Amino acid sequence: MRPRDDPGGDPGGGPGGDRRPRRAGGDLDPDGIRAADVIAEGVRGAEPGEVPGRLCEVAVELLPVVGASVSLRGDGMPVQLSASNARAAHLAQIQATLGDGPCQSAVRDGAPVLARDLATGRDAGRWPVFAKEATAAGVRAVYAVPLGSDAVYVGTLDLYRDCPGGLTARQLHVARLVAGVMTVALMALARGDEPEERDGEAWLSGLAADHDEVYQAVGMIMAHLGVGADDALARLRADAFARGCTAVDVARDVLAHRTRFERD
Repeated sequence: MRPRDDPGGDPGGGPGGDRRPRRAGGDLDPDGIRAADVIAEGVRGAEPGEVPGRLCEVAVELLPVVGASVSLRGDGMPVQLSASNARAAHLAQIQATLGDGPCQSAVRDGAPVLARDLATGRDAGRWPVFAKEATAAGVRAVYAVPLGSDAVYVGTLDLYRDCPGGLTARQLHVARLVAGVMTVALMALARGDEPEERDGEAWLSGLAADHDEVYQAVGMIMAHLGVGADDALARLRADAFARGCTAVDVARDVLAHRTRFERD
């Protein structure tokens, strides 16, 4: 999970069971210790369903970014779980709608993706439509950190910045610490250990409700057009892009019979 310009750093524990963050040479890492303290305080007393949102807010506090979102990897499109603010949530939905963007690349490559300037150069050309949407929303740089391990990646922590630039090695180290805590929380729940909310619904299922609406709509499009799931999802995404809205918006219109796809 090391980007090419990342000199590394080991967030693991030292000898004798001391799990405090350490630098590569074994010395205690002051930045990592502070980040761990802020993370612990940020999630203190949180209900399971609040943890992803709290960690997004912690990421904004610790790093030079204006927003953060977390999404789970899904069949066909990621499932947005939480965001620190409306702008971050919007950009996460745009990536899901387009099926393209730094978070998709990070999960596919299994390494952090640091898009330093979405207005010019390589990053603007790598995801041209997403880059246009992001800059229109006032975001110039995006950093996506995979959640998971070398064996499996379950999603991404996406960080949004309103000015161009990268992350320093220390800042990337802090982002990975936040992503590591997020991974532990999400993977524990994915094993079926999620506590139930007051209404009896598992919080993870509730957060993924938008994702379920998309796939219900895809099923309706498949049945109506006689096409496969990939083609149906592509039609839904294309309609969302043409209308300047998200895949979730189109899915809700399909389910409410306000939108109907015609055969080519």
